Formats: sequence, C-alpha cells, structure tokens
Amino acid sequence: MSKRAITFVLSAVAFIATGLLSTSAFAQNDRSARAQQVIDHWTPERRAAAVPRDMRIDHRGLGYMRRADGSLAPYGHQIQAQGAPSPNARPPGSGGGGGGNNDSEPPQISNLDPAAGSTIGGSYTFSAIVTDNVGVKSVTFVITYPDGVTTQDFSASNAGGDTWSSTLQGFTDGDWSWRVEATDTAKRGGNSSVSDDTSFTVSTGGGGGGGGDTITNAQWTDGGDIQMTAGRLFYEMPSNPRRKRWAGYVCSGTVVTDGATGRSVILTASHCVYDDANNAFARNVLFIPNQAGTNGSGTDSNCSNDPIGCWVAAFGVVDVNWTTSTFPDNIPWDYGFYVVDDNPSSHQPGYNSSSDTLDQAVTAFNIDFTPPTVDDGTVGAATPDFTHALGYSYSDDPNFMYCAEDMTTEGTDNWWLPSCGLSGGSSGGPWIQPLTNGGGPIISVNSWGYTTSPGMAGPILSGTSANCVYNAAALNAFPSNPADGDAGYAVNCN
Repeated sequence: MSKRAITFVLSAVAFIATGLLSTSAFAQNDRSARAQQVIDHWTPERRAAAVPRDMRIDHRGLGYMRRADGSLAPYGHQIQAQGAPSPNARPPGSGGGGGGNNDSEPPQISNLDPAAGSTIGGSYTFSAIVTDNVGVKSVTFVITYPDGVTTQDFSASNAGGDTWSSTLQGFTDGDWSWRVEATDTAKRGGNSSVSDDTSFTVSTGGGGGGGGDTITNAQWTDGGDIQMTAGRLFYEMPSNPRRKRWAGYVCSGTVVTDGATGRSVILTASHCVYDDANNAFARNVLFIPNQAGTNGSGTDSNCSNDPIGCWVAAFGVVDVNWTTSTFPDNIPWDYGFYVVDDNPSSHQPGYNSSSDTLDQAVTAFNIDFTPPTVDDGTVGAATPDFTHALGYSYSDDPNFMYCAEDMTTEGTDNWWLPSCGLSGGSSGGPWIQPLTNGGGPIISVNSWGYTTSPGMAGPILSGTSANCVYNAAALNAFPSNPADGDAGYAVNCN
C-alpha cells in the first residue's frame, strides 16, 4: 500500500472516530436535556395526582388495578369487579346533603376480624364487611383499651368489594375490644350503624396471624442501608393504546449492583416499567431514594428537601413475556429495571448529597439469583425463611413501610407472604432474606395481591429469566432520543 493510500485510510479512520465522538456527545447532551425536562415535569399538582399502580386478582382470576380510593378498575378487560363499592359522588342534578338519595336503611356490618375471642399480636390487620344499597361513605374502627374506658378511632380503607380494613400496631398484652361504625351516602348526612363490641386478647409473645413475629404493615424505623437505597418512583403511563393521554403513578424501587460504569440500575416490578395493557414503556421516570427522610411534610416537587435528591431514569428493561401478555397472565415475569445515566444532569441534589452517581451516593444491594429458603417447617423471626418486604406507602406518605413473616409459595410462579398488608405504592419494593442491620440480599419484589384478602406475591428470581433481564440492564446501550413509550428494551431470554 502506498504512503498516500495509508494517509487516506488513517484520515478516514480519524473522520469516523471524530464523528462517533460527536454523536456520543450529542446523545449525552440530549439525555441531559430530557433529564431536566423530567425534573421540571413533576410539579406539585402532578405529584399529588399520581396514584399507586396496585395490581390485584379476584377469585375469578381477573386482573384489576386498585385505585387510591379502594375501588377496582378492570385491567386488560371490561368486566366490573364483583361487589365493587358504589361511587360516593352525588348524581347529576341532585341537591346538597348527600344528593337526591332518599335511602333510609343503614349499612350492614358483619365478619369482624379479629372475631370475638381471638388472640392477636402487637400488630394486626383489622377488617369487616360493610354493605349498603346506596354506597358506603365512611367506616371507622373504634378500639377500646384494657381499662374499658379509653378509646381510639381509626379510619378504615376499602380493601376491595365490601371489605374495609386498617392495619393497627402498638398493642400491649391484655384484653381489648373493638367495634365498627359505618355511614352511607344517603342525603342529610347519611344513615349510620354501629356493630356490637367485640372482645379480643393481645399476646405479644405469640399469636397474631402466624406468630408474634409476624408484621403485617408497619413503619420501618431501623434505618440501615435499605433506608437510603430504596426509594419512591414517579412515572407516567398511557391511558390508551394511542398514547395520547398519560396518567401519573407511584411505585417503589431499590438501587442494585450492576458491575458497569456510567450507569446505575434500579430494581422494581415490571408493571412499574411497562404498561402491558397499552403496550408502552413508562415516561418521565423520577426516583427519590430515602424519601422518608424528607424535610418536607410529605411528597412535594422539592428534591432539595430529600436527603440525596432525585434521579431521572433514562430507560427501562423487562422480559419480552411481560409485554406479549396481560396481567395476570404474565405474573411470572413481574421483575424489571430502570437505568440511570451517571451524568450530573440526571441528578437534582438533596440536602445531604454526597455524589452525583446514584450507586455511589447509596449502598447498592446485591440480587440473589439462587433459591431462597421457603416453608422450612419452623415459625418466627429467627427462622431461615423469615422474609422482609419493604416499600413506600401511598396512604401513609412519606413513610417507608414493611411487612415480615415466614415465606411460602402461591402457585408455581410466586413467593407469598400470607399476612402482608402493604398499601399501594409499595409495588416494586424489595424482598430481603435474611435482613440483618438494614442489609441483606434481595430475593424478589412486591408484585400483586388478591382483591378480598391480605397477602403479597413476589416473582421468583432464581431459575428464571430475571438474571438475563438484569444483565441487559447493565449492558444495553442508552436509547437515542426515544419517543414517549419507547424508552426501554423488551428482552428475549429464551
């Protein structure tokens, strides 16, 4: 080859290299601009309007999304939930005082749990069935202390159908009682009814739905790395397949180790990453680690009052099987990831930020893809299968909540915590086994529950495609200026 030819080849290579560097810089600048748009997007009004993406399955095997008010929206079909609560809004054209509803029958109250003579632990999910022809306006649980005089009122939430519940904690040993007070939506303030007082016993050394160590839904107060590393996710998904209207949602996620430079990876549930009903990836994804540590009164648009601020996710990754079927047919693959560009523009600092790189600002957790312990035949917090599930509550904003108990299975595709009563917003939060001093390996994530009973399912990560999807999150390229709904990868791991 002549000297002139060699010079030409070298010049061509230099041109190509320069072009690649320029393209890379352009892509980086574009991601920076998009990140700022996401941060600016989440105004106080939009954050306040975001609701949990809380997935439920009824006794017929149909999927629903539980709304913030407890009602159930059909998901992927048009079949209304059986026994769904009646709307509380007034009918069109009606006057005040409860509308034009002249019903005079009070609500019917039944199936109190705990029932008379029950023994519970220091924490328990109280529930009752409340029915009314015109709709239930409010339900209150009144707890009477062992002295027989002191009482305390707690507002109950609709748990689907006619079931109303509230998880209460802090009980001490002794003989207690409780009653239910309910009001319907009839005019002139509604009709009210009160159940009989129902006695129960508290024994914090045992009992309480699976043993005194069972925690159904409590605020996490032990700190540790998990307090900093788990956080709340804000994002939007389309309201129809045409992607013309978008709605805001909240979930939970955890920063995990990824072995890659230039990015940080967040583990969550696939239903918090990809809308399988409208076939689109989420947009405007914002992650707030340790939001429970905010200096504000709760969720707001001020990242600077959160300990380490907010991070913008660039894209998501799910298994292709999640995208080709609709909940609940795709529950085996309800594990997904978000990827954050380790560029300072992706981070809006908080009041105690130590780094603009997410997995350096917090302690990333390891995912354990080996089989965890399940149904070991013993009971209690000291047993190998005792598992913690954690997540950010919507109803108890901004608290970081958890449940903990011995783990079992639900079918062949899910782990199961039978008494777990985590509220909406916790979806995608981590399952850790064992949890020691606020740390430990992640074995699953909060996935779904049933419409009429407590319990939380988590997808099995061991022996599934979860490791493959995780590797794709660590290795796949950042998409270049993706359209809304296209910022992600559906990975075929077969």
